[in-house]
This record gives sequence, C-alpha cells and structure tokens, in this order.
Amino acid sequence: MEGLFFNVDSGYIEGIVRGYRNSLLTSQNYNNLTQCETLDDLKLQLAPSYGDVLNNVPSPLKTSTIATLATSKLHSEFLYLRSVATGTLRTFMDYLQHGYMIDNVALLITGTLHELDTSKLISRCHPLGLFEGLSVLCVATNVDELYNTILVETPLKTYFKGLTNKDLDELNIEIIRNTLYKNYLEHFAEFCRTAEGIAGSPCQEIMEQILNFEADRRAINITLNSFGTELSKDERKKLYPAMGKLYPVGTYQLGNAESNEAAIAGASTVSEYADFFKQATMMGQQKSLEDLFYKKEMEIMKEVFTQQFTYAVVYAWLKLKEQEIRNITWIAECIAQNQKDRIGNYISIF
Repeated sequence: MEGLFFNVDSGYIEGIVRGYRNSLLTSQNYNNLTQCETLDDLKLQLAPSYGDVLNNVPSPLKTSTIATLATSKLHSEFLYLRSVATGTLRTFMDYLQHGYMIDNVALLITGTLHELDTSKLISRCHPLGLFEGLSVLCVATNVDELYNTILVETPLKTYFKGLTNKDLDELNIEIIRNTLYKNYLEHFAEFCRTAEGIAGSPCQEIMEQILNFEADRRAINITLNSFGTELSKDERKKLYPAMGKLYPVGTYQLGNAESNEAAIAGASTVSEYADFFKQATMMGQQKSLEDLFYKKEMEIMKEVFTQQFTYAVVYAWLKLKEQEIRNITWIAECIAQNQKDRIGNYISIF
C-alpha cells in the first residue's frame, strides 16, 4: 500500500533516477578511459554517456572543459527531475541544492577577498547552487551585510542562526561556511523526521544514515584542519552538527583535541572511523583519509538503490554522479599531464 501511494506522485521520478543510475560508467568503461593517450581519445570513450555535451567541442580539449560540461549535464538532469517533482519530493530536492548554495557563497566571498574577478568566480560556482543576486555578495564586508544584502531573500537565511557580525577574513569565512552547513544538516535531518511521506518511512532511516555520516565527516575534517590556525576550541565546538554517530561523546573529544593524535582518538570512538585512520596510516598517501570517506560514501549511495519507494534515490544518484565527474576529471588531468602512473587513483563506484 505504501508503494502504491508513493508511485502516484513520485514513481515516475524514481524510475527516471534508476535509469540515470544505470547509465553511470561501469568498471569496463573506466578501464577503457585509463587506456586513453589523449583527451580526444577520452572524448570518444565518453561519447555514449556524455556525447550530447562533448561531441561539438573542438580540439584541443581541456580538462576544465570536460568537467564543466559533465557538470552541466548533471545540472540539466537534476532540473528536469525537479520540474516534474511535486509536494514533499520537490521540497526534498530544494534541500539538496542548499548545500551547493552554501559552497558558492563561500567561494564568492573568498574570491572577492583575494580581489578575483567576479565574473570568473561566478563561472566557477556549481550550477546547482546558483541563485538570483549571488554576484551582489561581493560588496559585503561583514556578516550583517552578507545577510542583509541578499541572503535574507534566499533559503540560506534559515541557516544564519548563531552567526555574529564578523569581518569577512579567511578564518571567518570558513566559520561562516561551516556554521551554515551545520545548521543546514540539522534542518535537513529535522525535515526528514517530520515531513509527510518521509517521516516513519524507509526514506527517513536511509537519510538519517546519510546525514549522520556527513555530519561525522565534517566534524572530523573541521578538527584536523583547525590545528595551527587561530580557531579556538570554543569556536570549533560550535561548528560540529548536533547529530551523527560521533555525537555527543566523539564530538566532545574532538572539541578538546589539541593534536592529530587526540583527534584520531576522538574519531575512533566509532569503530568504522578507527578503521579509516588505520587504513590511511597503512596507505601513507596524501588525502588518503578523504579518499576513504569518499569510498564509504559511495558504498552508502549504492546501498540506497537496493530500497524502493524512497526519495533518497535522488540524493544517492546525485552523489554517485558527482563522484563520476570527479573520476573523469582526475583521469583527464592525468592524461593531460602525462601522469599515467597515477591514473588509477580514482574512487570506484561499481
């Protein structure tokens, strides 16, 4: 019966998303990509999946062009889904865009701080996070101006709770971004607990797992990146989402950590994160911890597709597609720079 009512409003969209998922690159596709000698060869291999956006691009190709056009395809597919979504699913998809909006705001005000050209900054923004008046943010010099200039008219206004009037220097921009994201995750989790069609359904359980993982990842990264900066312990603690497997015991230890070792001990209160740090130590590679988080995220997203009648497949497809674009960009950059020995260091999806 639950599936019957779900399909009335959202069955079509779920079917489309599962079709999108089936069109993602396979292991054999990736193997073919890694054998390419030039970006034009790569373009030919990508033709079945990305030919509609790449076929008319003249040589010589650039990695940035491939990444931009692949992202534009993702954007178009998402907008199509949103155009036919109704009710709770439409609001759910709005929440998916809020994270990109936050990243775009941080990108723009950081670039402005470094006196970069506004038009170039806008071109680097993720299309899913674009909103009217984004370019006006370049005139803001503190939090009050940032809020009152334009953000008060956007969905991000809800996430400004807890922000005081700080000047927009590099440290404060990171505090703003992480505070916005903390509030965003907490609001999104609350929406999934209470929204009609999600509350009490398998979708709520799935989204709780996804958002808790994201909250933990952000808490760990905030802690590790705070050492050697002027960020105080009290300020750091305010940036942790009040959710996740680490909350509250692990985040308490992270908040009081004064070294990488202490941070690792705090994160290791959850066994799977303890395994991450052990693997990262054994791998001994730069950004290996970040790679392990991405790998775990892909495992969670693939698992979502074993469920039916859930909005979470839209979120999972979006994250799988993003990782595919990162993989293509990595392979393309290795080809462009003739770094074939590193070309296999992408995050496997299937």
